[in-house]
Amino acid sequence: KQWYQRRVAITAGGLVVENIYDNGAVFAPEVLDITDEQLLAKFSAGVANIAAVSLGMGYCTQASVPHSIINGFKNVLAIAIEAEIDFPQADAVKAFLADPTAFAVAAPVVAAVEETKEAVKEESEEEESDDDMGFSLFD
Repeated sequence: KQWYQRRVAITAGGLVVENIYDNGAVFAPEVLDITDEQLLAKFSAGVANIAAVSLGMGYCTQASVPHSIINGFKNVLAIAIEAEIDFPQADAVKAFLADPTAFAVAAPVVAAVEETKEAVKEESEEEESDDDMGFSLFD
């Protein structure tokens, strides 16, 4: 009767995985806690690496085709702008090059960030000059 109660207690408590053995390798149980987001992030990083290597070697793969097409379009667009050839996809770029201020929606944000960086730089320069008290290490 005691053995049966212990057996039920073990079964009711569940199975606790301490290690995972697979093809001669032992893993911690945390490897089973992979979320879909982590899996997708790892897969995306692998695809990005394949695309980068393929583009660097000049070898066409499914991962590098979109980048190759965009790079080719950039070249066609540059030629169209220089040769003054008109086609619908080039009109937006030509309008931007003709009047960049019309597209300057984010410019005030960039200017505010640059002002903040300059203020921080000035403060750090003042702090540096106070720290050395006029003496240099190499004088």
